Formats: sequence, C-alpha cells, structure tokens
Amino acid sequence: MKKGAIVLMLACVLAGFYMGMTLSGYGSTIVIENSGGNKLTEVFDIIESSYVDSADMDSMVEKCIPKIVSELDPHSVYIPAKDVEATNADLQSSFSGIGIRFTIQDDTIHISDVIRSGPSEKVGLLAGDRIVKVNDSLFVGKVCTNDAAMKRLKGPKGSFVKLGIKRYGEKDLLDFTIRRDEIPVESIEAAYMIDNRWGYVQIEKFAENTFAEFIKALALFLDNKAEGIIIDLRGNGGGYMGIALEMANQFLHRNDVILYTEGANVEKNIEKANGFGMFQQTPLVVLVDETSASASEIIAGTIQDNDRGTIIGRRTFGKGLVQQPFEFADGSVVRLTIARYHTPSGRCIQKPYTKGDSEGYNKDLLDRYNRGEFFSQDSIQQNDSLAYKTKKGRTVYGGGGIMPDIFVSSDTADLTKYSQKIFSSGMIAQYTLKYCDVNRRQLSKMKGYKDLDSYLSGKPLVEELVQFAKSRGISPNREEINKSYKVLQRSIHSNIIYQIQGMLEHVKYINLDDPTVLKAVEVLEKGEAFP
Repeated sequence: MKKGAIVLMLACVLAGFYMGMTLSGYGSTIVIENSGGNKLTEVFDIIESSYVDSADMDSMVEKCIPKIVSELDPHSVYIPAKDVEATNADLQSSFSGIGIRFTIQDDTIHISDVIRSGPSEKVGLLAGDRIVKVNDSLFVGKVCTNDAAMKRLKGPKGSFVKLGIKRYGEKDLLDFTIRRDEIPVESIEAAYMIDNRWGYVQIEKFAENTFAEFIKALALFLDNKAEGIIIDLRGNGGGYMGIALEMANQFLHRNDVILYTEGANVEKNIEKANGFGMFQQTPLVVLVDETSASASEIIAGTIQDNDRGTIIGRRTFGKGLVQQPFEFADGSVVRLTIARYHTPSGRCIQKPYTKGDSEGYNKDLLDRYNRGEFFSQDSIQQNDSLAYKTKKGRTVYGGGGIMPDIFVSSDTADLTKYSQKIFSSGMIAQYTLKYCDVNRRQLSKMKGYKDLDSYLSGKPLVEELVQFAKSRGISPNREEINKSYKVLQRSIHSNIIYQIQGMLEHVKYINLDDPTVLKAVEVLEKGEAFP
C-alpha cells in the first residue's frame, strides 16, 4: 500500500475514534431548555450538577463577578466582604484606634502627629516616637507595612494594645499600654483667614462629618466678617454626593439648580437650593485641579453654571457617574453606576471611556501631562458639540471635567532632575524626621509658622539635605541644586512645620506662595469673583 494511502486511512480512523469519544455514552449533547434565567447562572448550575470533580463554586463566583462588573464602566466595582470595612473607613466620621498619624520610614513606624485629647496623648506618646514593639512582639523590618500597622493599632473601642517605644535621647525602650477609643476622622484640617479679609477652607474629601466641619469653618468666617471665601478642592477625589449638595446650598439662591441625575433605570431627579444658605451674596472662589473629582466637580460645576463664583486652577478629573452600593448576604458589595449627573446647564462632565479598558482610563492624567495640559490652557481641545451656556450666557463645555474660568499652570520652573530624585525618593521626609528628632525641644518653642520659618531660614538645611541624600546614593549636582534651592528649602520648611505644628500651620505656610491661592486673592481683591 502506498504511503499516502496509509496516512489517509490512519487519519480517518483517528477522526472516527475522537468523534466516537465525543458523541457516544455520557458525552452525548444535552440540550439546555430555556429556563427563563441567563446563560451565566445556567453554566454555574451545570458545573455544580454535572462536573466530574467537586468545584469550589464560591471561589469561581468571587473571581467572575469583578470581571463582569469591570466591563460596565470604570467606576462600577465589586468589593469582597473582607475589604468592605477598609474601603468605607476613609469616609466614616470616626474609627476605633490609638489616635496617631504615622509614616513608615526605615521599616519602622514613626509617629508624625499625636491627635489632641486622643488615647495616645493621654498616656504620653509624642511626635517623633518610634513604635518597635506591638503587644510584646517586635514589629520592624519587612513585616512593618502600612496595612499591617493599621491592623495592629486599630481595634474595638475599649480594647488595649501595648507598645514598645524608642524615643530620641532615651537609652531604653519605653512601654505604654493604650486603651483604644473612637478617633474622629477630619476632612477639613485647614480653615483660616487670609489677610484678615478672605476665608480659606481646604476640603480633603466629602465624608460623613464633612458638612458639620464645613459649618464650623463658615462660622469662623462669619465671626471674622469675611469679605469673600476661597474653597480649595484641589486633590479632593470626592465622596458622598449628598454632602456636596448640602455644601453647595450654602452659596446658592432659592431654586437655583445644583444638579440633576438620570439613568436608564433611574428617573430624572433635580436638586435645587432651598434659599437658606448663609453666604448667598458673598464673593466666592473655588480652586480645582486634575485630581478634583466627583463631588468636588459637583460643587465647581454648580458654582460655575449659576455664575455664582470663579473657578481657578486646572481642568478637573471628569467623573460624572453616580454609584449606589448593593450589599449581598455575605457582606460583599457591588458599587454600581446607576445614573449620570448633569450640571445646571445640562452638561455631563464624565470623560470618555472604553468599557473594560480601565488601564487606558487610569492613564488619562498621564496623557494630559504629556500633552502639556498642566502647563498651557491652549493644549486643551474642547468639543464644540458639547458646548453649554451658564445662567449669564457664558460658554462652558461638557465631556471631560470642569474647565476653570481662570487657568493656573503647574509650577515646575525650578524643578531639576536632581530635585525630582529628592522628591520621588522621599528623602525630604526622611531627613526632616531625623532633624525634628534631634531638635524637637527647640523647635517646639516657636509660636506659629512665621516664627518657625524665620528660625529655620538661618540654618543650612538644604546643604544638610544634600549630604543626607548623598549618603543614601543620590549624587549632588551643584548647578541643579542652585536652581532648585528655593523649592528644596520650602519643602524642608513645610515638612518641619507640619511635623512640629500640624496641618493648619503647614497649609498657611505653603499658601504664602501658592500661585493658585495668590490668584484667588487677586480676583477677590479686584471684585471679580461674581458676587
């Protein structure tokens, strides 16, 4: 028999063999009748009832749901039960813990701040202390991560934790036993008067207690007869929409539209101001940047569309989708996008996205930077088909964040490759922490940021930083150091002010030469803030 005929015969035999395996006996096709369900649940039912081995159905579902939800939009998300508490903690009004702020440096917990009247202050912990033992177990090295530290230090109210503390100047470890208590989570850490005329408030997020904190800030401005208000929403990634609505209401006239929401399964809902706001006539400026998102954009959008104030900064993030949590019996949660929100003029500021392409969506800010958008307003291409009109007829655009009325570029003029290495390596935080350890007693005598800044200006801190960085592998570049001298010095000073005097004095200091804040003050002084 010829070779070709033999090959053909073998092929036919094998084909028949495999076809027989597929079609005979238990391998015959079973037709699934239309049960009224969907294909996914039917697949799970088939696996559970017919698969050759036992299958971990719960594990399969946990892996499947995130993939399904991620195909919807960038902000719909599945949260496993074990992660829900940590995910929600940032927006809650309090948590149970020991009352410190800390950083991880050299694989050790460094206490950067002790919360006033909290459990740690009551037993005598100090800023600058290092936690090296937790409940008699050594807690340094690779095990000392931020998540691990939070888990060990947090705990039920009334429970105790024992800490071994290394304090500068003390030879032996100090032991402290601390009873955990409720620790308030503040979302407004800076509210003060600029030049005794302008109220300034920096809002970090929109959490459960943010509106109550905001009212305290407004009361401070009333007491000081503020002639205008600056609301700083830069870096504010959002939070609860209802809180943003309450805050916007303080500045709008009765029946001014704050926003409206609608979706395929959600009826259109219009939110309006009730007319009881305390500052309906006060000149207003809102500061934003590319990291101002969601609830921050609600406030910026309604102030802009109602011609109620001036928006200053850079184009915001562009999140115009509304999520609602749906909780399962096991405690896991799906945060599902149920609607889009629209500013009073009718624009949706959600930036474009491709379903399932979270990587491309998250890369958008980097793309904006590379296009030069952080440095030039002219690099931003607006879509004329998405043009809308404010109450007074000014043109605004949808489809990608809130474009400010006054653009302020990112200030990078004094940055060099050397200074970027210093900042990205965390070298300033490490240096200032050690500097404060050695000099804390003297530094703590200073009253306010002005005294401390003046004292620090007489010290060779930049040169000390350069040598500190050199000892850790960053070679000096004298020409670049000279060019970046002022920005390095101010960063050193601001870090020391924060560690010694806290967030409020720190913000006051950095605002002294913040271009966006200075532009806001200029607009208010000229009476150009749309009163």
